[in-house]
This record gives sequence, C-alpha cells and structure tokens, in this order.
Amino acid sequence: MNERIPEAAKGSRRPKRFTSLSLFQARRIALEAQGFGRTRPGRVTGRHIVALVKRLGLLQIDSVNVLVRAHFMPIFSRLGPYPVTLLDKLSSQRRGRAFFEYWGHGASLIPLSFFPLFRWRMQQASEGQEIYSGLAHFGREQKPFIEKVYQKVRQHGPVSAGQLERLLLPNKVSSPAGWWNWSKYKAALEWLFWAGQITTNFRKSFERIYDLTERVLPHDLVAAPQITGADAQRELVRMAVRALGVATERDLRDYFWLSVNDAKARVAELVEAGELFPVTVEAWRQPAFLDPAARIPRRLEAQALVSPFDPLIWERARTERLYGFRYRIEIYTPAHKREHGYYVLPFLLGDRFVARVDLKADRAARSLQVTAAHTENGCNPAEIVPPLLRELKQLASWLGLVKTLVFSRGDLAGPLKRAL
Repeated sequence: MNERIPEAAKGSRRPKRFTSLSLFQARRIALEAQGFGRTRPGRVTGRHIVALVKRLGLLQIDSVNVLVRAHFMPIFSRLGPYPVTLLDKLSSQRRGRAFFEYWGHGASLIPLSFFPLFRWRMQQASEGQEIYSGLAHFGREQKPFIEKVYQKVRQHGPVSAGQLERLLLPNKVSSPAGWWNWSKYKAALEWLFWAGQITTNFRKSFERIYDLTERVLPHDLVAAPQITGADAQRELVRMAVRALGVATERDLRDYFWLSVNDAKARVAELVEAGELFPVTVEAWRQPAFLDPAARIPRRLEAQALVSPFDPLIWERARTERLYGFRYRIEIYTPAHKREHGYYVLPFLLGDRFVARVDLKADRAARSLQVTAAHTENGCNPAEIVPPLLRELKQLASWLGLVKTLVFSRGDLAGPLKRAL
C-alpha cells in the first residue's frame, strides 16, 4: 500500500540558479519546504508521520501542556487530526521505533536513521563540549558518581531520576537541588544522555525513563562507524536548508543548534560544492542560501494553527524577516503585561499570518477555550473567521474536546463568537 505525504501542488516550479528572490517568492518557498499548502490525507498513518518528520528533520519537545505537548502540534498543523498514541508508539515501541530523543533544536524527537549524524555531538558532550556549561562542569567534577549512576542503570534497566535516587539511597526522603534545580541524580542522568550513553526509552507522564542506548536503539545504528563531525554537520546543514527552503547562515545554524564556526565552515563548503545557491532576498540585510531542489508554488492554500515551537516560526527573527510577523511567546510575561495571551498560536492563511489566538484545553470541562483572538495587520475578520473556525473545531475534536468557547478579548473575538 503506497501511503505517502501528497506531492507538491501541481503548477509549482523549481527555481533554477536564482540570484535574487522577492519576499513573496521566499515566503512560498519556505512554506512549501515546511510541508504547508498540501492536501491533507484522509487518514493519517505512521508512514505519513515518519515522512513528514524526516522532511522537517525533528520535532521540538517542550513541557508546556496548556493546549497539547509541543511535539504533537506540527503534525496536526500539516496533516490534520491523527491519533496522538501513534506518535507515542513510534517514539517508544521496542519494534518499529521510528524516532529517538536527543538534543537537536532543544530536546527533540529525531528520525532514527539520523542517529549517526549526532554521534559527534555526543562525543563532544562527553569531552565537555556541545553541552550546557553547568552540566559540563558537573561532568568534570563528578566522574565517579556518574559512573556509579551508569552502572546502576545497566543493572536495573529502565529508570526515572526519582527511581534511581531511591535505588541508590533507599532511606533518603529527598535530595538537595543541584544544577538547574536538578538533584545530582538527575544531573548525572542528563550528562549520560548528552554523551549518548543512555537515552529515553519512553516517557511516563512526560517524565523521561532512561535506559542504555544500546538496549533502546537498534544494534546496527549504535555499532556503526562514527561519521566525522564535519561530515555530519554538512548533512545537518543540507537537512536544514531542505526544511527551510531559503535561509541565512544564522537560520541554518539555528535549526540544529550548530556553533557559529562550524556552521560558517560547512555552509562555505556546500556553496563551493554547488549544494547551496547564494541568493539575495528582498529586504533581507543578510546573504541567503537557496535549496537547489526548492519549489515556488504558483498557488498555496495553507490553512493552519501553528505552535510556538513549530520549526516554521521557532527562529523569531526569521519569522519577522520573512513574514513581517513579530511573534513572542508570553508565558513568562506577567499576566497584566501580556499583549496577546499566555499560549498564543498564529493562524496561517495562504502565505500570511492573519491572526493569533490564545488557546487553552480545559480537559475537565472538555472545552477548547479561545481566551483571546486578534487580527493581524488590519486583516479582514470576515475573511479570517470561517477558515479559523474550521481549524478550531477540528483542533477541538482532535483533542477530544466537545465544545469551543470564545472569550471577549481581542478585536477578532466578537466576530468569532458570533460565527460560532
């Protein structure tokens, strides 16, 4: 059975050796590269999800669950409703696992076949590089303790940080907080995770359950010869430009959190090899690079609510530069100072962000709450409300919520409430 993500819309064209792009062209290239504007499949399967995540390169994970966990939303935005248990299975089942968890763009779910591309980062982490400075210091100072933790995981099998502490100190009630408010047991596990010696076997109530990497991932991947750092970084830059379509060096560097020096060297090498096309983009001050396989759709009928942690918008400066859309997540802003709300999702219509809605899933009341709704740049509410309402209803149904409630905050709230 040939299940796949639908092909690019008919009538799209491939840019050939362009030296300059209009902002309109750059937007459409970027949206096409990210998988927007395609016909959504009637029934989403594991093959659809794996193909999409390979296209994006990774899914960022975040702990905020006011609506839905961050890694679930990009799939919904592009493919529509799907069983969230399907992604969980693809990320944790012993046989048929498609993803592993590691540091890509923050904590991320990454296609299993990409594991060799991150071995250099694991190696550098074990040497105190490519790792948070506090955790690197912990690794240097606590080598015997980290080895003790590793051996306990080896003996015990899958274990959480709390379980590990109880195994090593069964009579201790609690432990003092360490780096980043972690206990030293959690810090040791995270150091081993960065170094690739252990990985996430599965998550339970979002908590990582760790085990030895060699027991979680396929043997041929773990035992494969290591790719050099330069070769792996070149492939990560290739993947980044495929996912972005057109990007500055900083955009490419940010996608997989490469260092400034590594990204600069790899981009220059790929330009020299003809695998990146240097271009200028209208109103961009920085030089840009085009994916040679990029396409410019003549028509792009995207319609999607986009998560704050979606790769389309996670680099805020790029979002503003490309779409003229200034977006900041306001979770850490005091409530009285928030401009648009706590957990705001931009609404993409065509090739523009036309609105933003502050959403909350009230699971006890089984309702989707639209606590605020704002139009963007004077967009016409009459053109926004029907497609936005369809997306909100589909989102509510996907999350198992039976009603949608619109509050009164924002210029779009009234028209949206009346239409509902």
